[in-house]
Amino acid sequence: MTSKSAFWQGFQAGLPFVLIVCPFGLLFGVVATEAGLELRETMAMTALVIAGASQFTALQLMAEQAPTFVVIGAALAVNMRMAMYSASMAPHIGGAPVWQRAIAAYFLVDQTYAASIQKYQDHPDMTLRIKMIYFFGVVTPICPLWYVFTYIGAVSGSTIPESFALDFAVPITFIALVAPALRSLPHIAAAFVSVVVALALSWIPFSLGLIVAAALAMVTGAEVEKWKERRS
Repeated sequence: MTSKSAFWQGFQAGLPFVLIVCPFGLLFGVVATEAGLELRETMAMTALVIAGASQFTALQLMAEQAPTFVVIGAALAVNMRMAMYSASMAPHIGGAPVWQRAIAAYFLVDQTYAASIQKYQDHPDMTLRIKMIYFFGVVTPICPLWYVFTYIGAVSGSTIPESFALDFAVPITFIALVAPALRSLPHIAAAFVSVVVALALSWIPFSLGLIVAAALAMVTGAEVEKWKERRS
């Protein structure tokens, strides 16, 4: 695989996510404006955090007048999956120069991870250089549009009709990302526990039940994995 073909294969793999990223970014821009954030604050949050789920979580808690430590803690808990993404990617691109890994870490979001890790697992013969080029190919159609459509949403604000129902992008994004990953018992067990616990603790203020659900789901997945290894 040449460098050029690796980049364009990555670009093509990331292209379908545009259908989700654009309304997702648009929705965040609108919600952030309605929550009282100025344009520069909205764009700064988008550029620094670049993680839609945690940004929405933080906005919701800010709107509910939650304490600052709760807002930060909840956003970090939602983004905890990024640590697992990093651990999963390390065997593939961990040998890259520090500056490349730093840029890749910044752009490691749900969509870029999902498309890249699938390619790496299906083609273990890919060289480190080709893997990095493929990753940045995936990034190219996704991340720039996240910034652009967040800006459009923040500027347009209330002019976007409610009939557009942009909030469909949030659940659709995570269904599209999670469903293909449910291929093993640990993954299924973790997903089941997270859903059950999140629903059972939905009464807890400031959505703190999500933090508990995420922690228990990770523990469940790890324990089921250990159980499988002992049996084998």
